[in-house]
Amino acid sequence: MVIQDYFYPSLGKRALAALLVVQLIFCPPCLAFERTARHGGQIVSTLLSDPRTFNPLVIKDAGSSRVVSTLFEGLTTTNAYDGTVEPNLAESWTVSNDGLTWTFHLRHDVRWNDGEPMTADDVVFTFNDLVYNDDIPASARDIFTIEGQEFEVSKIDDYTVQFVLPVKFAPFLRALGQEILPKHRLKKYVDDGTFNFTWGIDTPPGDIVGTGPFMMRRYDPGQRIVLVRNPYYWKKSREGHQLPYIDKLIYMIVQSEDVMMLKFLEGSTDSLGVSGRDYPLIKPLEKKKNFTVYELGADFGSQFIFFNQNRGKDSETGKPYVPEHKLRWFTDLNFRRAVAHAIDKEQIIAIVKNKLGYPQYSPIGPGAGFFHNPNVPKHEYNPAKARQILAEAGYVDRNGDGFIEDKEGNRVEFNLNTNAGNDEREEIAGIIRTDLERIGMKVNFQQLEFNTLVRRINTSFDWDAIILGLTGGVEPHFGKNVWDSSGQLHMWYPKQESPATKWEARIDEIFNKAVQELDQDKRKAYYDEFQVIVAENLPLIYTVLGSSISAVRNKFGNLDPTNLGGVFHNLEELYILEEYK
Repeated sequence: MVIQDYFYPSLGKRALAALLVVQLIFCPPCLAFERTARHGGQIVSTLLSDPRTFNPLVIKDAGSSRVVSTLFEGLTTTNAYDGTVEPNLAESWTVSNDGLTWTFHLRHDVRWNDGEPMTADDVVFTFNDLVYNDDIPASARDIFTIEGQEFEVSKIDDYTVQFVLPVKFAPFLRALGQEILPKHRLKKYVDDGTFNFTWGIDTPPGDIVGTGPFMMRRYDPGQRIVLVRNPYYWKKSREGHQLPYIDKLIYMIVQSEDVMMLKFLEGSTDSLGVSGRDYPLIKPLEKKKNFTVYELGADFGSQFIFFNQNRGKDSETGKPYVPEHKLRWFTDLNFRRAVAHAIDKEQIIAIVKNKLGYPQYSPIGPGAGFFHNPNVPKHEYNPAKARQILAEAGYVDRNGDGFIEDKEGNRVEFNLNTNAGNDEREEIAGIIRTDLERIGMKVNFQQLEFNTLVRRINTSFDWDAIILGLTGGVEPHFGKNVWDSSGQLHMWYPKQESPATKWEARIDEIFNKAVQELDQDKRKAYYDEFQVIVAENLPLIYTVLGSSISAVRNKFGNLDPTNLGGVFHNLEELYILEEYK
């Protein structure tokens, strides 16, 4: 998972699908509905914030992830229509009878966008030198580590790689959507200890080398990112045409959702993620403005408020990251229960989502299908109960000023942040602020630039409460970087040396056991329990989610949106219709 600043229509979910399928016979990638596809043209989209990095191993945010998703590929991919795992950079594989030794046969026709061949050396390097490197903060390490045990990855020959698993690993094939990176370009940075800063936002575009359909051309901070087609890309259409068809992919960097909508309606951009708030404005303009609104079903992500429970101290100053009195509040389950009961989700759905939403109580939403548990405890809107819980826990108004104080007399006052430019989250924050002040809490709301917010969460730990969202999917294990107590994105108290609470220890145990269970019903039982634990302990207090709705200009051939993959899941196969050239 990565932190989401905004719902992006192009951010497909192909790597996060559901079923475990072993496919041993390679079917060449092709597009059955191609008709008059021609090369040329461009797609223009928007980003709500500048990327933080172009290095896929250290990405924590959705904006950066969206850009690099077109630059790199994995050994496998997920079919955007039915969720099955398919060959990608690996054309086939075999597995031993005990399910622990996997042998992958790589394609011989894949080249990096600098013309060098992609080989087994790159795969081994990606895992042994990068994913499993303790000096690199790779979220992928959380996914590819089971009970502290790593996979053995070795080269058999130039185009054959072997993985030996320590235990059975249910989502193994799907997890191999992990991006493969070029050894010949990156090994020197691993050797000299600078890899974590490699391919940052100040990198010359030509230095960023991948196997994906597009490659970097230029990045103008605060303005735009330009990608161009990779001339060495290996995929061809059914008719033998070199892919991708599109020559250029442009991301305009804007400052707010309102600007995104304005750019789309004036014809400057080709796609728009449509919020419930904007749906009644966008939908009636389909014919007049020549676009189509695609309603794809329940969103896979999540949106929530969470509190800083970090018990650590700054190594230089010795000062606690969270003041002691606030830490007592935020680690108090009764405090979090009261907050959950105080939030009027139906009002958020009505006002912010324009009734195109639903309340969320679980870390795995209904869009995930099979693994969603609808029977978790629900802290429904009940401000009277919230006040009662607070009073019984010692939070009362002791001086008649309208705000509650704790047992030591500290007024319950804290800062609430979200990312600037996300108008929907700003509205949600306004409602939550009002809801919490009704039960006696003083809330100071401030929007922060997205990358500043992420730095505070991951690095400085200087924050009280935040409203944010995460991307998601239908494979629960891919959220391990969030839910494991030592995980890179365990945001309320990250990178714990040992679990701070019994319930966090149990979640660690669940994820380690569930990933080894090949019986899907038994796996579901584990993840059902996980969802109950989260709903009871409220490290993330979920708000609401909407439908996945996107608007796309009527200029593309081969466009075939799916809920699993998004509107641009087959980006390399899209082409500009003749009448729009």
